[in-house]
Amino acid sequence: MRQTLLAIAAGHGLDEHESPGEATLQVLHGRVRLASGHHTWEGKAGDFLVIPPERHSLTAIDDSAVLLTVAVRVGPADTPAKDASTHQN
Repeated sequence: MRQTLLAIAAGHGLDEHESPGEATLQVLHGRVRLASGHHTWEGKAGDFLVIPPERHSLTAIDDSAVLLTVAVRVGPADTPAKDASTHQN
C-alpha cells in the first residue's frame, strides 16, 4: 500500500491523468471534485472517494487536504533479493 498526502489550494488541482490502479481518496479538509469522462464526484472532509479506473482529474473547491491510498501489488520481481552474505554452502 502506498499513501500520499496532498494539499491543494482552492481552484487548483491535478490535470487529467491515468489511474494509479485500485485507489481511494480520503478528504481530510475542504472540498474536492473528482472528474472522469462525463462523471463527477464531490467529497468533503470525512468522505472517501473511489478513484475510477480510467483517466481522471482532481480539483479543490476549497483549500483542501486529501490522502491518496493506492493498492500496490507485490510480485516476484518486487520481492527483495536475499543478502548473499547470509547464504551458506
